[in-house]
Amino acid sequence: MTRLSDTQLVILSAAAQRDDRNVLPLPGSLRGGAAAKVIGALMKRGLIAETATDQPAKADAALNRIWRNDGDGCATLLHITDTGLAAIGIEPEGGDDALKAAEVAPKDISAKAGPASKAHTPRAGTKQARLIEMLRAESGATIDEMAAALNWRPHTVRGALAGVLKKRIGLTVTSEKIEGRGRVYGLPSD
Repeated sequence: MTRLSDTQLVILSAAAQRDDRNVLPLPGSLRGGAAAKVIGALMKRGLIAETATDQPAKADAALNRIWRNDGDGCATLLHITDTGLAAIGIEPEGGDDALKAAEVAPKDISAKAGPASKAHTPRAGTKQARLIEMLRAESGATIDEMAAALNWRPHTVRGALAGVLKKRIGLTVTSEKIEGRGRVYGLPSD
C-alpha cells in the first residue's frame, strides 16, 4: 500500500466522497506553495490527474473548484484517479469513473465567467500596480527609484520583484546595467 501523509489522505478521501471526484477545494489551511507541493507530489505518483475542459472559466477563489486555466482560458480540474482511490482502500466503481466524471465540467462553473485574462491586471491604486507601472515605463526603474516611490526598503522591492512578480504572477522582469544610472529593471512590452 502507498504511504501517504495525513494531508494527502485528507485530500484523497475528500475527493473520493465527491460525485465528480474533484480534488478541489483543498482543506482551508492548505494554500500557496504548500498546496502546490502536495498536489505536485500526488500528481507525480499518479494518484490525481489534471483534466482539461473545453469550457472557458476563470479560476474562482469563492468556488475553489478549478485548479488553473490553460492558455485558451479553459478550466483545468484535478481529479482523483483509480490509483488514488486504490491507495486509500476504495474500489473504483466500474471502469474509469474518475476520468468519465472529469470529462464533464462541474456544475459550479459559471457560464457567465468569460475567458481568463492573459495579462495580470492588479487592482488600481495598489503598490503592486504602481510597481508594475514603473517597470512597464520605457525607461524602467532602479531599486532605489522603486523604493522611494513606494516608500519601501530596497530589500522589500527585491522581494516583490522575485517573489510576487516573477514567481506568483509569472511576469518576466528584465534588468540591464545602464551607465550613470545603475541596474535598471523593466517588463518587456506585450
